[in-house]
Amino acid sequence: MTYKLLWVCLTSLLLTACQTVSKVETSAASDPLESTEEAQVVEASPEHIGMIDTVPTVDAEATVEELAAADDDIVEVEEADDLAIVASKPKEPEDIWDRVRAGYQFNLDIDRPRLSSQLRWYSSHPRYLDRVSKRGERYLYYIVDELEKAGIPTEIALLPIVESGFDPFGYSHGRASGPWQFIPSTGQMYGLDQTWWYDGRRDIIGSTQAAIAYLTRLHKMFDGNWLHALASYNSGEGTVMRAIRKNKRAGKPTDFWSLDLPRETRAYVPKLIALAKIIKHPEKYNYNTYFIPNKPYFDVVNIGGQLDLAQAAQMANISIDEVYLLNPGFNQWATSPDGPHRLLIPVSKAKNFRTKLAEIPNKERVTWVRYTVKAGDNLLLVAKQHNTTVNVLQNVNKISSSLIRVGQELMIPVAGNNIESYTLSSHQRLLAKQSRAPNRNKIKIKYTVNSGDSLWLIANKYGTTSKTLARWNGMGLGDPLMPGKKLVVWLEPKKSQTTQRSVMKKVVYTIRSGDSLAKVANKFKVSVNDIRGWNPKVGSKKYVQPGDRVTLMINVVAGN
Repeated sequence: MTYKLLWVCLTSLLLTACQTVSKVETSAASDPLESTEEAQVVEASPEHIGMIDTVPTVDAEATVEELAAADDDIVEVEEADDLAIVASKPKEPEDIWDRVRAGYQFNLDIDRPRLSSQLRWYSSHPRYLDRVSKRGERYLYYIVDELEKAGIPTEIALLPIVESGFDPFGYSHGRASGPWQFIPSTGQMYGLDQTWWYDGRRDIIGSTQAAIAYLTRLHKMFDGNWLHALASYNSGEGTVMRAIRKNKRAGKPTDFWSLDLPRETRAYVPKLIALAKIIKHPEKYNYNTYFIPNKPYFDVVNIGGQLDLAQAAQMANISIDEVYLLNPGFNQWATSPDGPHRLLIPVSKAKNFRTKLAEIPNKERVTWVRYTVKAGDNLLLVAKQHNTTVNVLQNVNKISSSLIRVGQELMIPVAGNNIESYTLSSHQRLLAKQSRAPNRNKIKIKYTVNSGDSLWLIANKYGTTSKTLARWNGMGLGDPLMPGKKLVVWLEPKKSQTTQRSVMKKVVYTIRSGDSLAKVANKFKVSVNDIRGWNPKVGSKKYVQPGDRVTLMINVVAGN
């Protein structure tokens, strides 16, 4: 139809210009596929030289794009016809969830008991879905954009909800960290450095790129089966391969739903599919998705070197918490001296931040103090006093050993602001976690790790579990316990032998002449081991001395 319409236009132009070639125009209009010779005659005819620029030759095999580009007049005709639909650009969705839905590739028409239970849970907890969506608002546009570039189904954008609830600081008992929950070894395998300054597993850009690389490899390993790839992401490819081989030997199906996998993995994939189904048809589950704009939240700024995060917040005119939430890979009060030398800054603040960053001399990006070594000092003591590590002091001062001498000067990088103001630094997050009581009845004590201690030994001593003790202290079960490390233990108040309500109170007792721990324990009706646990410094001594102070948790019966 389009070709015929074009030739009608040509005909009208020719008739206007000259009446002596009416036979040719009529022929051309009747069948453009048979009019090539006549059109060429008109083009070459000397009496129509002036028409050559206004009546171009039309190739019968021309594409829509070529026809549109042939002449302005023809474009106007096309815009009046249905070709305008082909040329128009689709409108970008305003909500990121519309973009997520558009990139779905999974078969979601599944009805399984394990899936139904996850659907029931998520659909009955809309506030949770809103909460994790709000957390993910900073990161979702970037994740979706990177998944599309990699050709990965956009259902995978929901995986951080399953893994961490979009908490960039999420840490599991299995030592997995970050929004994509990489364990240390897998993180290192995919280039995610883990140092005192920086943990790449929490870095939004680094961890997302690592997750895409890992999932792409698993997808290929399992011959394009995304459910097998996702199960492997959770429990390891070896676990899934063994389950597949086992089913093959038994003559059973090898699809995900038929495999004998760990309990956590059996629920893991259904969780993702349930989320995908709810996001695809939220109205079916009586849910309204939390609106997230389909536009970049942050810009990546090259900072060129180490920078105090409080200073970065001030230059960007944002809170220091916002700096950490966008750059959760940084553990301390400053970016890592070894990189990455970039900061994610909200788009609306990035331009001004770059301007102010360029005005600051390199020497003023981090605060330094000059410390003179005194008698009795050692690197560990100096490091603790300045909230840093021995390795940092050695690297900064080019010291190859742990020996320092009196009078030696050390350059030490320190926080520009009060250390408590860096609320989301690794140290401050741990303190906040250790201060949160599991319930109001619990009593907190501090325990100093001794040589030979383990989580199991300490947990057993205080009548709790290793997993609970690890959770109280923001640890994984496999994390190393170094002597001197401070742990928090939450104790249940001891039950009274009577039916009266008992209350635990803290008492500080000063050792007198003739006292021993056994005598004090007998006096206050506690055990010697309890006193040692409550007072690691005193408990480590063979004998107590007059003047030593011990903290005791005394059971006081209400009403006495």
